[in-house]
Amino acid sequence: MASRVIIADGAMGTMLQAANPTLEDFQNHEGCNEILNVTRPDVVRAVHDEYLAVGVDAIETNTFGANWANLAEYGIEDRIYELAYAGGKIAREAADAFSTPDKPRFVLGSLGPGTKLPTLGHTTYAHLKDAYRIASQGLVDAGADALLIETTQDLLQAKAAVNGAREVLDALDRDVVLIAQVTVETTGTMLLGSEIGAALDALEPLDIDLIGLNCATGPAEMSEHLRYLAKNSKVAISVMPNAGLPILGPNGASYPLSPDELAEALSTFTKDYGLTLIGGCCGTTPAHLKAVVEKVS
Repeated sequence: MASRVIIADGAMGTMLQAANPTLEDFQNHEGCNEILNVTRPDVVRAVHDEYLAVGVDAIETNTFGANWANLAEYGIEDRIYELAYAGGKIAREAADAFSTPDKPRFVLGSLGPGTKLPTLGHTTYAHLKDAYRIASQGLVDAGADALLIETTQDLLQAKAAVNGAREVLDALDRDVVLIAQVTVETTGTMLLGSEIGAALDALEPLDIDLIGLNCATGPAEMSEHLRYLAKNSKVAISVMPNAGLPILGPNGASYPLSPDELAEALSTFTKDYGLTLIGGCCGTTPAHLKAVVEKVS
């Protein structure tokens, strides 16, 4: 299977904020980027187009926060399907516009972790699973080629997302890829203490197509975890690191890795670990992904 280049919501969010949307654009839900799928599809489409223009094979939908926990903070948890579908539709139209017979472009429906972890008693597994089912339905109805469960910090939350998505996918008459990515902190474990081996044991039996890592760290900190997956996983592997470890400054977080440095790291990972999907998370600009495309293709 050929390597693919993808982008992540971390970069999407930064670029959407840079477009300086108004409070009216957010329908008075300031900071809820998924609202822009409905009110400012032109802004969301422009971000997709920037990444597609540098040659990526796939883009993520602007739906990282289209989940129960995030939307409930704004009192709009009843809009999961609406915002997931709208985000999927924008990405589908962008991907189709850039697709050619020689280079089709793909849409990955982003399913973020939310802020409520069932292992800590914030919510129940059943409630989360149903919410992920609704979001997944919206994404596949809009034409997503894959569902990407990403930035998971709690294995019970990850299971709820996978099983909610699987209910939708099992009812389809077309093939949609299911990807599960965990976030391993600089401590070497997920937020709740699970190691990469535990994540593999928990998620691989759930009929996922790929397992991988994204967010929290840069590529250097992910290497040993990828090595473990390469040796032990029976399913394909993905990785989407940040552009290095974040550096906090007066204007928030910045990321130190240059485009060439990120491209070199991902090229090495592809050779050493046989990765199928590669891309970038927080701090990865179109320039970063352009360098990755040029290096690995």
